[in-house]
Amino acid sequence: MASSRWLRPEVYPLFAATGVAVSICGMQLIRNITTNPEVRVLKEKRAAGVLDNFAEGERYSEHGLRKFVRNRTPQIMPSINNFFSKPDLPN
Repeated sequence: MASSRWLRPEVYPLFAATGVAVSICGMQLIRNITTNPEVRVLKEKRAAGVLDNFAEGERYSEHGLRKFVRNRTPQIMPSINNFFSKPDLPN
């Protein structure tokens, strides 16, 4: 009875959006635990205290997505924005 209420085709996009959001959160959690220089899971590494390892911090903060969008315009759909914001001028 409950399965027929929740597993209708209209609910599939909601499940998909929730699944994408959970996977993004999980990916970020795993990225922070494994590569963040300030997170130390092992006891031996926690005993080292504060490290001034600037190269590791730079490598963490300058990830691939940031490098990809660095020199791009901060617009989601530039062609549509230009179409509506820049009118054609008559010659």
